[in-house]
Amino acid sequence: MKFRTAAVALAIGVSWLATGAMAETIGIAMPTKSSARWIDDGNNMVKQLQEAGYDTDLQYAEDDIPNQLAQVENMITKGVNVLVIAAIDGTTLSNALENAAAADIKVIAYDRLIRGSEHVDYYATFDNFKVGVQQASTLVDGLKERFPDVKPWNVELFGGSPDDNNAFFFYDGAMSVLQPLIDDGSIVIGSGQTGMEKVGTLRWDPAVAQARMDNLLSSNYGDKQVHGVLSPYDGLSIGILSSLKGVGYGSGDMQMPIVTGQDAEVQSVKSIEAGEQYSTIFKDTRELARVTVGMVDAVLKGTEPEINDTETYDNGVKVVPSYLLEPVPVTKANIKEALIDSGYYTEDQLK
Repeated sequence: MKFRTAAVALAIGVSWLATGAMAETIGIAMPTKSSARWIDDGNNMVKQLQEAGYDTDLQYAEDDIPNQLAQVENMITKGVNVLVIAAIDGTTLSNALENAAAADIKVIAYDRLIRGSEHVDYYATFDNFKVGVQQASTLVDGLKERFPDVKPWNVELFGGSPDDNNAFFFYDGAMSVLQPLIDDGSIVIGSGQTGMEKVGTLRWDPAVAQARMDNLLSSNYGDKQVHGVLSPYDGLSIGILSSLKGVGYGSGDMQMPIVTGQDAEVQSVKSIEAGEQYSTIFKDTRELARVTVGMVDAVLKGTEPEINDTETYDNGVKVVPSYLLEPVPVTKANIKEALIDSGYYTEDQLK
């Protein structure tokens, strides 16, 4: 009887080992934990991939390019079955992706396009041009609402990190709305600084944005008021708002300028509730993870992933087949509907 029990136990153990060996591993390379948004992305990816039966290897590089390269190379060496990469710098991964291709590992670019490589199989992201359009549209709406009797409006422009391909889409989308208003004199860029080479913010660093806003205010707004700031990301918005509050905006007769954002981070949603930041763009990372898991599934099963864009994202070597999700603009008026009713946040998280 004991022998039979031992044999059954051994059989179960062998079966378990075999099943474990069969589980495919997905390598997930994320840029940083310094943004709550990327933490959510990583958590959602792991949760949904594991629910789909995959093992996961999630790594954060803390905005250090050599660190991310080493992490990706390590995943390739360990033999992951698919790589999902949110690149810090989309131009630095070509050699690593050569190695991935040689090992027959498919690569999915996650939210940020990987440039300069033919070995990017698919791209999952949001409609990044539309994000910029929505940011600029909420900026203009806010200017009309808060400063209806002012013309022209004094506005300053901030861009994202120049090594992030998305930053150019955000900026171009925004300028498609703002440029006509600049041309007709409704908006004046007080500093005269336009174009990503002048307004970009390396690594999306809030401290860099705050320092630049300090300089813009001291150099250009001694005797006049700034009415709006195009900010492409909530982290930058918080730095910009700190700068504005530091010189008296939001107190006395100095109304807070209209400041935009992106990613619906908790601190910024609270700021919107408090009447400081005006808007943000909500990108549901649960949906981005769902689309990416679908791509992983299809790649490993030899079927075609769901794609809705085959024209927009040319990485310099090829047009990468993409799935673009819809971003959602959020102001004080629709926080509950967009963020709480959707289950993304609880009411307690936003108190």
